[in-house]
Amino acid sequence: MTNTPEAPIVRCPTCKGPSVFGPQNRWRPFCSERCRQIDLGAWANEEFRVPSQVPPEGAPHGDPREQQD
Repeated sequence: MTNTPEAPIVRCPTCKGPSVFGPQNRWRPFCSERCRQIDLGAWANEEFRVPSQVPPEGAPHGDPREQQD
């Protein structure tokens, strides 16, 4: 008999239900393929965004390392 630790149960990011966070759950951290597809669709629709500040009017655009002084 081997002592294998049980995989932790986490909350599914989509439905907030229980999800096994271990190799036996091929969709981890999601609870199902359905929840995984819903999350992927949200990313594809750009529903998840990283907030950023709007640059001041007249500010140069692009990589600041490439700006000419």
